[in-house]
Amino acid sequence: MIYRRFGRTEIRLPVLTCGGMRCQHKWQDVPLGDIPADNQGNLEATLRRAMESGINHFETARGYGSSERQFGPVLSGLPRDEIIVQTKIQPLADPRKFLADFHDSLSRLQLPYVDLLGIHGINDHETLWWAIRPGGCLAAARELVAEGKVRHVGFSTHASLDVIQSAIAHERDGGFDYVNLHWYYIFQQNWPAIEAATRADMGVFIISPSDKGGMLYKPPQKLVELCQPLDPLVFNALFCLAHPQIHTLSIGAARPGDFDLPLAALPLLDRADELLPPIEQRLHEALIDAVGADVANCYAEGLLGWQDNPGYMNIRVMLWLRILVRAYDMLEYGKMRYNLLGNGGHWFPGLNAAHLDELDLEKALAGSPFKAQIAHWLRETHAMLYEAPKTRLSQS
Repeated sequence: MIYRRFGRTEIRLPVLTCGGMRCQHKWQDVPLGDIPADNQGNLEATLRRAMESGINHFETARGYGSSERQFGPVLSGLPRDEIIVQTKIQPLADPRKFLADFHDSLSRLQLPYVDLLGIHGINDHETLWWAIRPGGCLAAARELVAEGKVRHVGFSTHASLDVIQSAIAHERDGGFDYVNLHWYYIFQQNWPAIEAATRADMGVFIISPSDKGGMLYKPPQKLVELCQPLDPLVFNALFCLAHPQIHTLSIGAARPGDFDLPLAALPLLDRADELLPPIEQRLHEALIDAVGADVANCYAEGLLGWQDNPGYMNIRVMLWLRILVRAYDMLEYGKMRYNLLGNGGHWFPGLNAAHLDELDLEKALAGSPFKAQIAHWLRETHAMLYEAPKTRLSQS
């Protein structure tokens, strides 16, 4: 295993993290006694496989249904000074409820403290304010640090870049020690936030590089061919970890074998400068062949945020998904993300193009060099990707 300094926390963190989002029994909280033995056995085997591989960082959240309860009996049986545990609590308008939720999570985990507490889902200006206002959730989390219940405080985010950068820049109550955010080959827009976090000496944790990063555990054949000689999941892990600003990738393992491909990337890290450029070149050429250089490089230029668009359409996301499908045949991934629009709340905001023909886009597209084509592209995307509304996993 390779370990990296997790910013100013000074924790030596493994570059792969065992994420607790996919091996739990249910997305609803249930008593531990109601967990089927085979599910708990699989979760226990998954966590022990992580430890055997040198992955001693375990990450879960109160919002992950039965995850904390199931992690508790396993983690409490491991030497406390040999594991690094992170849980996450959503910010609330009332920090007293935030504190009550944390204490309940700590009880579920059966631990005296957690190493990392993430304020979970600073996804818009409202949730940011609940966290950073005087006496808000960040101040409450710092009280937990003073009490010895938490060692370091960070935040997780699915927000737009401006919100993420505002959170990184915040200094009252000690600011944030680390950030969990999205960044991987198909989504590199958050790089300025990673640079800002690096300047602030914050830990950088990448969320869901294998799932939200392209459903890479079942990649389309075209992507498999473009990534040769690497598996697409191995390529993506290597691409991320080749940047020293990134400290760990969350592996949301559903079973012990799900660590195999991410672990296969680690021996290749010293050869990243040799292995990555030819693959990146092929991926870029496939992108240009599919949509043209102008669209590939500038499709989002001049577009408004989803909240300023007619019908609250998230035009940027829809055009991005169209490009991924055309360039890499990522149809299943495109459908998964497209059908979440309108159902993802502040975790994946905005609506799809279902009501496009009822709307006047002229003003919204005035700044785009592709204003004449975008309505056609949105119709094409809707026809290609729309199936039925989907809900986030935590709502299923």
